[in-house]
Amino acid sequence: MGSVHLIRHGQASFGSDDYDQLSPTGMQQSTALGMSWEASGWAPTAAVAGSMKRHAQTAIAAIDACGQGDGYDVDEGWNEYDHLAIARAHDPASLTLDAKAFQQHLNVALDGWIAGEGDHDETYQAFVDRVMTSFGQVAAAAGPGRSIAVFTSGGPIAMVASHLLTGDDSAFQRINDVMINAAVSTVIVGSTGPRLLALNESTHLPRDLITYR
Repeated sequence: MGSVHLIRHGQASFGSDDYDQLSPTGMQQSTALGMSWEASGWAPTAAVAGSMKRHAQTAIAAIDACGQGDGYDVDEGWNEYDHLAIARAHDPASLTLDAKAFQQHLNVALDGWIAGEGDHDETYQAFVDRVMTSFGQVAAAAGPGRSIAVFTSGGPIAMVASHLLTGDDSAFQRINDVMINAAVSTVIVGSTGPRLLALNESTHLPRDLITYR
């Protein structure tokens, strides 16, 4: 039996000129993850990351803190949907809001995106298809004795989790709303296919490092 460990990136830099980089808290979260691996004597046998900076920074910090590993491969299929563009298309003023108010606006904007409303560089269905394609490739590579770490974002993790739990994307938004930065969701892969074993596991993080945005 193999396993896939889906890791949401550490906290990004909401409200800054460049959202796509880890905040100081995000770096601490990512390091804490790697240190927990080192303390338990566990390390992934392979790693994959999306192509976003926050994915790379999380992967590097965790792998370095773990003290084991040979780097990671890059797969753009694990990239997040462009939440800033989706929110801006719905309401240009949404980017000036605080994190809580922004999330409320984003959820409304996501409803429209999912429904196919508006003009976006990537449709919702294209997002679903690329994420599930990348997950299928990783699951196929997770043979007996292999543990693959995937450094990605909350959206792709929520999409995979929804499909594993319900068979479709119907739980995507409810799961996506509660994804914790640097949390780990574990999928076991055996003769009956992939199954979700743990969702949003964050016991490696002290309480003051628990963040959702």
